Amino acid sequence: MKTTILALDLGTTTGWALKTRNSQIVHGFVGFKPQRFEGGGMRYLRFRRWLSEVPALADEIQSVYFEEIRRHAGVDAAHVYGGLMATLTTWCEHHNIPYQGVPVGTIKKHVTGKGNAGKDEVIAAMRALGQASAHTSI
Repeated sequence: MKTTILALDLGTTTGWALKTRNSQIVHGFVGFKPQRFEGGGMRYLRFRRWLSEVPALADEIQSVYFEEIRRHAGVDAAHVYGGLMATLTTWCEHHNIPYQGVPVGTIKKHVTGKGNAGKDEVIAAMRALGQASAHTSI
């Protein structure tokens, strides 16, 4: 039996990829920047709502993987990441979906053979694997 996997790059603009049971990959990004008159928690409520809409693309999600960030350049980015990760892990626990963080270097090494590969190298490696650069927003 094939597994439906959701992979996330958590941030104000969250990148996502979904591998469906028939091995089709859909991907894109979604923004969670607070709007002018929103309170600080609205970003996380919108993220949780978005997570609840994702299974419509694949019937059911069997596992979630997210890019594990161990160091942030700024305090605000660290706070956003922590809040999104808390929202994600709570959502996964609630829906009984296993989840795991994967370090950035591990992702880069798997794709390019180098744990310290640059963004252009990762993009080139993904294109070589047949992944288009088009994005989908949901």
